[in-house]
Amino acid sequence: MIELETRELEYFLAVADELHFGRAAVRLSIAQPALSKAIRRIETRLGVPLFLRSSRRVELTPAGEALREHGRHALNAVGAAVRNARRAGDTQAQLRLVLKPGGDAGLLSGILAEYAHQPDARRVDILFSGPADRSDILRDGRADVGLLYAPFDDLDGLAHETLHTEDRVVIVPSGHRLAGRAAVRMSDLEGETLPPWKGIPGGDGTGPDVADAVQLLHMIRVRRMIGVLPRSLVEPVPADLVCVPVADAPPSRLVLAWNERDRRPLVASFVAAALTAHVRTDTPRGPHTTATDAAVATT
Repeated sequence: MIELETRELEYFLAVADELHFGRAAVRLSIAQPALSKAIRRIETRLGVPLFLRSSRRVELTPAGEALREHGRHALNAVGAAVRNARRAGDTQAQLRLVLKPGGDAGLLSGILAEYAHQPDARRVDILFSGPADRSDILRDGRADVGLLYAPFDDLDGLAHETLHTEDRVVIVPSGHRLAGRAAVRMSDLEGETLPPWKGIPGGDGTGPDVADAVQLLHMIRVRRMIGVLPRSLVEPVPADLVCVPVADAPPSRLVLAWNERDRRPLVASFVAAALTAHVRTDTPRGPHTTATDAAVATT
């Protein structure tokens, strides 16, 4: 028996995010008394308190913390199911591709040109993401395919094909102590200020927050930090900066990814076109999953 409706989950999550019934009510466009009554009804049905309330603050109980974590996943899953059902029944659905700005290693135009030759090609809508949310965008159905960077992006739950493998470079201002080196090692970067990339493994730098490579390059120019990126994200190299290979950094792979449960011909056709375009560029192939074979077989 389902004990909570999706609307009730939305109510609970709004209060859990805001920790304030008034702000949550404004966010939901409902009256505060109605929201308070709905939360009490949920707590009665579950048999546990979800919030500790006082005249000064609202806090989550352990039960509330658990429901916030799992409830958000559940609500996202319902939303993805609805979106996918609608798109599966829409024969004119457009294909949505997500990537970070500049994050295609120069391959996107060739992929789109090859896809345009497919007999079932659709219009491709391009969505630009933040530094680390492309995986979530694919998993919850907001995009159909995406260009991701491994090992930085989380590929759990995603099928993928490697399109390009490249080294990583440290970007420094001209005149920096490392600028004249032919190569460096990660140990050479000790003591340097690096960006704290949120959600990225190893992104535990102590510098100011930066949202993308454009902001990072600006901060490097004004000598507030240095950065390590896949080489393609800084080509062509700005005149006032220097890129030095990091010899012991794991290579970066640009991968085409999609939800591993998505076997629609719409997606399979784009994957096949991307692989054909990739072979024509004569770049080294990286390891890839067998999920594409299964997807292409559905066409």
